[in-house]
Amino acid sequence: MTRVLVVNAGSSSLKYEVLDAETAVSVVSGAVERIGVPGSGVPDHAAAIADVLDGLDPESIDAVGHRVVHGGSVFRGATVIDDAVEAEIDRLAELAPLHNPPGLQGIRAARAALPFVPHVAVFDTAFHATLAPEAYSYAIDANVAATYGVRRYGFHGSSYRYVGGRAAEVLGRPLAELRLVVLHLGNGASAAAIAGGRSVDTSMGMTPLEGLVMGTRSGDVDPAVLLHLQRLGGYDTAALDDLLNRDSGLKGLGGHSDMRDLLEAVDAGDAAAALAFEVYVLRVTRYIGAYAAELGGIDALVFTAGVGENSARVRARAVERLGFLGIAVDPALNDARSSEPRVVSPPGAAVSVLVVPTNEELQIAVETVEVLRG
Repeated sequence: MTRVLVVNAGSSSLKYEVLDAETAVSVVSGAVERIGVPGSGVPDHAAAIADVLDGLDPESIDAVGHRVVHGGSVFRGATVIDDAVEAEIDRLAELAPLHNPPGLQGIRAARAALPFVPHVAVFDTAFHATLAPEAYSYAIDANVAATYGVRRYGFHGSSYRYVGGRAAEVLGRPLAELRLVVLHLGNGASAAAIAGGRSVDTSMGMTPLEGLVMGTRSGDVDPAVLLHLQRLGGYDTAALDDLLNRDSGLKGLGGHSDMRDLLEAVDAGDAAAALAFEVYVLRVTRYIGAYAAELGGIDALVFTAGVGENSARVRARAVERLGFLGIAVDPALNDARSSEPRVVSPPGAAVSVLVVPTNEELQIAVETVEVLRG
């Protein structure tokens, strides 16, 4: 049982990939877009799954692995899906109203279309189930927090699990002995402190909004700002949600949500874009330093995801102030483009700096097979 159909369902899209979990070979991949959009011809996720299976041989699929964003405190690892698990994912939609409902729609559609194979949920939050109470607790009234599930959960778990393992391979050292700070820098961005392969801390919180500056999300912001905007600006919950999740970050500060577009604007002399870039890299630097202290030192700093893997400029600026920690990049190594995992720090550096391309789909496939094998 190695060939896994990985399904990542969004509100109006469904990405898929069929992989061999043992050989890491991708058989086919693609996406169905504009689900539910009038005139698209794809009315719902059931129709999207039907479109996907129309181009595949269902008999060749051994299992289906589903990416689910929020597992709350309930799911601490990949889990075989039954009706009770479906119901719990549905209940957890109160913590992730934008993410869990479409994920659940994808699960229901795929289970109906492929009832003869096992289905497994792989949760973004599960990797961070190892956080200690002092790392996941917010300093608000404990009864309020318990009643409403308010705590740090963390996200990008499949990426961190995959990248941590690959980093250990590149370094030729056991993951169990490594202290890593991993930066998942994409349109959504987060940082994680990982000790011995276990998450110790992470920048995203109860939702994926907290932490680093992102493409359209603010990251860390004083909560009193929201009260201020409510009182003086008349912002309601929907307006605040739009502001923080869709009109902030690089887009809000610099007018561009894509780092490539932002850097073009910086080079053209755009002052707003330049400020956005400086805010972005300073926030990354701040988290590296904080996590180095939390871990009591680090063995490697790892960059991954779209920006982390492809922007030498971001990597160079993020570590520019960290020479006192033994963290630096070699300009030639850092500037060289490659799709392979690699070290970009100077030879003999106290802290290795790595670029490791992530592969969340493969990680989901691997965890799907692992849980089915017990």
